[in-house]
Amino acid sequence: MAAPAKGTSRTAQNDVASIKKKGPGALATAYLVIYNVVMTAGWLVIAVGLVRAYLSKGSYHGLYYSIERPLKFFQTGALLEILHCAVGIVPSSVVLTGFQVMSRVFLTWAITHSVREVQNEDSVLLFVVAWTVTEIIRYSFYTFSLLNHLPYLIKWARYTLFIVLYPMGVTGELLTIYAALPYVQKTGLYSVTLPNKYNFSFDYYTFLILVMVSYIPLFPQLYFHMMRQRKKVLASGEEHQKSN
Repeated sequence: MAAPAKGTSRTAQNDVASIKKKGPGALATAYLVIYNVVMTAGWLVIAVGLVRAYLSKGSYHGLYYSIERPLKFFQTGALLEILHCAVGIVPSSVVLTGFQVMSRVFLTWAITHSVREVQNEDSVLLFVVAWTVTEIIRYSFYTFSLLNHLPYLIKWARYTLFIVLYPMGVTGELLTIYAALPYVQKTGLYSVTLPNKYNFSFDYYTFLILVMVSYIPLFPQLYFHMMRQRKKVLASGEEHQKSN
């Protein structure tokens, strides 16, 4: 599942307090700063590509093709975040981070790339825009946090804009998976039928339906968790400002 979440839901595990409490060493910090700067720049490239394509075409239809390559590259690059957690330079849950990253990689490659018929769907642009804004803010947040110079505006954006971006991304993801279903059913994409020498079967069409159903319990939990984190983080920030 690609919960922006996907992208937008990665909060408590990666907030400023967590970074300060279990900060990485100097070498790891330098690496993480470079990684987050590169990822911020990458998503900025995607944002600029979307704007330029829209101004050139005068329409938002088919904008996916203008940013397809950088989207695949930088979204796949997020797989390194799982490694960061696994080796301990980022104090986050490997399972949670892995689920969130893999869900987006799944939507990027196993849906949008594999079912080319959905690439013209407006729903693709919906989640791409949500991801792009979310990731620019998120990677900027991490960069400034690691440098111990986090502007309040970025922290505010990190814990506020998800209110719109998260539902927007989830809507785009669900509509895109739904649009892919007829083509998956027709072509038998990634499905394995019996008989075969492994005596194993897999129906990708049914799997995608289960993925969509999984959004029902997961989305509210992640969304309201974000709301609680927003209240906690922004409230503590306001108290700190008052004390100064």
